[in-house]
Amino acid sequence: MSEQIIAIIGGGQAGAMAAAALRQQGFSGPLHLFSDEAHLAYERPPLSKAMLLDDNPQLQPVLPASWWQEHNVQLHLGVTLREIDRASRTLTLADGQTYRWTQLLLATGAAARPLPLLDALGERCFTLRHAGDAERLRAALQPGKSIVIVGAGTIGLELAASATQRGCRVTVVELASTVMGRNAPAPVRDYLLARHQQAGVRMLLNSAIEHAEAGEFLTLTLQNGEILKADAVVYGIGIVANDTLARDAGLETANGIIVDSACATSDPVIFAAGDVALTRQSDGSLKRIESWENANCQAQVAAAAMLGLPLPEATPGWFWTDQYSDNLQFVGEMQGESWLVRGDPDAQKAIWFSLQNDVVVGAVTLNQGREMRLLRKWIQAKKKPPVAALVDETILLKSL
Repeated sequence: MSEQIIAIIGGGQAGAMAAAALRQQGFSGPLHLFSDEAHLAYERPPLSKAMLLDDNPQLQPVLPASWWQEHNVQLHLGVTLREIDRASRTLTLADGQTYRWTQLLLATGAAARPLPLLDALGERCFTLRHAGDAERLRAALQPGKSIVIVGAGTIGLELAASATQRGCRVTVVELASTVMGRNAPAPVRDYLLARHQQAGVRMLLNSAIEHAEAGEFLTLTLQNGEILKADAVVYGIGIVANDTLARDAGLETANGIIVDSACATSDPVIFAAGDVALTRQSDGSLKRIESWENANCQAQVAAAAMLGLPLPEATPGWFWTDQYSDNLQFVGEMQGESWLVRGDPDAQKAIWFSLQNDVVVGAVTLNQGREMRLLRKWIQAKKKPPVAALVDETILLKSL
């Protein structure tokens, strides 16, 4: 039997954590990681926050720099992959070098969905996916500058908060009628909208840019005729999966690499994890979860599947966002119609709960992160706490 060689393509959270999981789960054979970035794998969440706000921002490594050598992972940084050959089980770099593999993990991530109308504005138009993007954007966020942010999703709101904290005058343009419409329940959306408005952010909902041109200032004309002048524009309107290598190799894709619950692609020796992966659900639908935690979870799942080990138990989805002095954490289902609140959002301390048939299925904490571990356990265990006690702050949650 030939030696097992595992190659990971992608140097972000999912790729790095998959390398760690493979070694933790007992794989001792040759392990290669290929990344188009020159940096060791670094944490992405700080890009919209600490990397813009800190006086001397530093990339936060996913794993200690020494880990890679200590665990004998062969790193290939700053390289471009040209081709995956499934028949010969080789991959080829842009410089012509080839490497063999017996199993492959694609953790190639995603790029910002382009907006050609704004891209034509040149270097004063920004997106945020990588460390270099954050470095360029930080230089543009100077006190008194006028910044227009297009898109009021999680990244858009984090950028609005960071730019405001940097002393910029911020306007957010959003096509939808609300903020964070994809992943926050109505009462949390209302809270965030008010929080940004109180901080001085101008929120233009139900708005779209019809024309843009560059001069001394960037001039943006909205569909309603209003004209905005800006020193810089940042947009975040979704992602385009980096699935070209997979598609060219004949794997099943659909703006993402389609995988099953074990992160296996349409080729049983090739796996995918992180933002590039689209998981086929039991009803046939495809689901992508763009979060730090999902990248970690899928890395663990893919590593176990590659090694033929039992898959880790699925846990309720969790993510967080930091905006101004607020930390909001989300767990479980966010689609519920009715939400109960414990505490006082106006005092910036609250927990929202979603119940179905008296079972807690979703929760959002506002500056109450210490309760998140308990809430995750509740959702996992399908807990039915007494509703009156749930919203009574005089009763400790852990006593329920």
